[in-house]
Amino acid sequence: MSGHYPKDFNFSENTYGLSQADTYWLTQATKDQLNGSKIRSSSGLWLYTPDGIGNYKALWTRDFYYMVEYAGDLMNPEEIKLCIKYLINGQRKDGCMPDRVNSDGQPIYSPGGDLSPLADHALDNGPFTALLLCSYTNRFEDDEFFTKIQTVIKDGLRFVNRDKDGLVFNDPLNPQCNYGFTDIVKKTGNLLFSSLLFFQSSMEMEKLCIKYSIDSGECYRIWRENIKKNISKLYDSESGMFLASTVDCRQIDIWGSAFAVSVGVTTPEQTNRIIQYLIDNKEKLFFKGQLKHLSPKDKSWDKTFISCETGTYQNGAFWATPLAWVIPVIARKSLRVAKEILNEVIQDFRRNGINECVNKDYFKVPNYVASATNVYTIIRGENDFC
Repeated sequence: MSGHYPKDFNFSENTYGLSQADTYWLTQATKDQLNGSKIRSSSGLWLYTPDGIGNYKALWTRDFYYMVEYAGDLMNPEEIKLCIKYLINGQRKDGCMPDRVNSDGQPIYSPGGDLSPLADHALDNGPFTALLLCSYTNRFEDDEFFTKIQTVIKDGLRFVNRDKDGLVFNDPLNPQCNYGFTDIVKKTGNLLFSSLLFFQSSMEMEKLCIKYSIDSGECYRIWRENIKKNISKLYDSESGMFLASTVDCRQIDIWGSAFAVSVGVTTPEQTNRIIQYLIDNKEKLFFKGQLKHLSPKDKSWDKTFISCETGTYQNGAFWATPLAWVIPVIARKSLRVAKEILNEVIQDFRRNGINECVNKDYFKVPNYVASATNVYTIIRGENDFC
């Protein structure tokens, strides 16, 4: 492939030292996954589904956010806007945003089958919908659209259950699904990742309300300040990492600890210890450049909504999804290690395809769009080729 690129594909030096061949391949592969994921709804709207060959028949809120946030430069803005409307139209009367909306327009509020949901709803539906709106608005400067629907988005955030300290709380007696990439994991008590998403969405909503002179009643500031003040309730000083939750599944959260650094809620000491932990445990945490949820001492989660074999799916397999924030976090301390991980995952994509998750002699969901977009973002913006 060397030397044979379109004339409008311009390269520049990138932080991670990717070759031109890998940069070009990853960009084209991401475009292909996004285009291949599109299906028509019953109303004729193009929906972006989780896999790049259109097997899924719904628009998932969190998957779509990752596409827009991490590869929105490769997408059609009008299609993004219409998909956001499609999701918001599925909001329940009590404010709950949908987990997904099927191609026939039917909203579903919990992970699991349409007729066999794992819970009543997922606690990340509201934050991901808010982040989706913010990502679209920041990229395309659509102040009119943001102003029109921001109150609906606020209702979706208010619906999310939180305790007196502002952290997202999952009742052990009536557990809901939490962060969607661990939706089968029955984490209860205060939740790390869901709280971080609530913090991030509150922060982004606050910024846009200030930018467009919208009175938010200071709720976003209060919400984010409470979470930042109290998130250390989940910090484990012995390991230097954050725990996934405070009751069930009180285990180290690898993805969440790195995400805490990324969104800016950690102290300097916590930041340093988390990054060093990721570097020191690289060989046990990463496989072919992809990262598992669990610490080296944990073979599986303590509780799940459904059975899941150890070492598979969300119970010990390795994912590309978190690399969007994990690689830049590691690069703060060791660019060499960050480069190694990025190179390893791209080489695995090229040899074995872009999968949802992998392990030795195991892979799940080929052509998984978020895996592509969440690696593509690491080089996005450093090359003027779109």
